[in-house]
Amino acid sequence: MVILSSMGLVCGLISFLLGRLAVVTGKKSLKDREKLMPFECGFDPFNKARIPFSLRFFLITIIFLIFDVEVAILLPLALIKGSVRRGVRQLLRLLVILILIAGLVHE
Repeated sequence: MVILSSMGLVCGLISFLLGRLAVVTGKKSLKDREKLMPFECGFDPFNKARIPFSLRFFLITIIFLIFDVEVAILLPLALIKGSVRRGVRQLLRLLVILILIAGLVHE
């Protein structure tokens, strides 16, 4: 028990020190901020230099990942033919297909 607590203490200390090191070395100076600003013939830019991340694109990506995982779950259902009763297999297939349809309707 003493070994586990000492290992936890050492891991926590290392994590804390690495976090503090990242905060101290990660500060950006004013000179770096000026370099990152866009330059348009000496005038202030009309548009923002950084385009905000599209939430719609993020949601479509998440939905794609969900469908990808669901298809990966659906494919092995053919392999459980002998190990599970027929009713349970059909219920599993129906459940996965209903989840896919619900995701499609949501999309």
